[in-house]
Amino acid sequence: MTKTILITGSTDGIGKLAALKLAEAGHRVYLHGRDADKLNRVIAEVKAVSTGAAVDNIDGSVADFSDLNAVRHMAVEVSEKLSKLDVLINNAGIYTTASAMTKDGLDVRFVVNYLAPYELTNALLPLLKKTNKARIVNLSSAAQAPISYKAFAGNEHLNDKEAYAQSKLALTMWSMDLADTVAGNSISVIAVNPGSLLNTKMVDAAYGQYWSSADKGANILAELAISDEFADDTGKYFDNDIKDGAHGDARGEFGQPHADALNKEAITALKRQTQAVLKSIST
Repeated sequence: MTKTILITGSTDGIGKLAALKLAEAGHRVYLHGRDADKLNRVIAEVKAVSTGAAVDNIDGSVADFSDLNAVRHMAVEVSEKLSKLDVLINNAGIYTTASAMTKDGLDVRFVVNYLAPYELTNALLPLLKKTNKARIVNLSSAAQAPISYKAFAGNEHLNDKEAYAQSKLALTMWSMDLADTVAGNSISVIAVNPGSLLNTKMVDAAYGQYWSSADKGANILAELAISDEFADDTGKYFDNDIKDGAHGDARGEFGQPHADALNKEAITALKRQTQAVLKSIST
C-alpha cells in the first residue's frame, strides 16, 4: 500500500537517500530543506526514480529549522497540501555550525535537533491521526548526555559535542513520552540511532572520518518507516550500531537509550523546561 511519508532534512545525507529508496518503492515522499533551489533539484531527482502514481505526488517545503516560526509555517503548508500523513521521519539535524546561537538566543542544536521536530510533530498530529497505524521516526544518536537546562535556556555555552549529545537525549526522552501520549491513536514512535560516523557531510565536518556507509542509516530509516516488521513497535530505541563494538554496514537492533530517556521524573522536568523555553520565545 502506498504511504505518504514526510522526511525532514531530506536534501542531503541519509534523509535524501531514504527519500530516494522510499520513492523508488512507490511511496509518496514529501521532502524538506533549507534552500529552495537545492530542494527543487532533489525533488526532481526523487521524481526521476519514483514508481507508480507517486511520481506525480513528490513535493516539499522550505524551512530553516533554527527558526521555530518557519517550522510552524511549514506545518501549516504541509497540512494544506496533504490530506493525511502515514509516516513522519524527523531527520533534520545539526552538529557543527559557524553561529551557535539562534536569533532567539538559544543554542541552535537544541532548536534544530529537538524543538523543531517537537513543534512540527505536534502540529502534524491531526494529519497522522487520519491514517491507520501512522509512524513517527525520530533521529537520535549514540551520543546522548544529561541536559543542562541553563544551556537549554540559552544561559550557558556548550561546545559542539556537548550541545549535540544533550539535544539528542532531549529528542529521545520526548520520543518515549510521545509514544505514551499518542498510544490511543494508533500512532507508533521510535527513536533511532541510525549508526555512528556514517559517511555524510555532517559527520565529515564534525569528525573528518567515517565508519559505515550512509546507506546503512538510510536503510534503517526506510525499514522503520514501512516494514511490517516494526508495525507494532513503539516507545522503543533502535540502536543501529553493532553490539560487539565492531563497525560496518550490518543492521543493529532495539537497545537501551540513556537512562534519562526512561526516567519519568527526568521526562517531566524536560516537558516543563520545554514549555518554559517555548513560552519565552513566543512573547
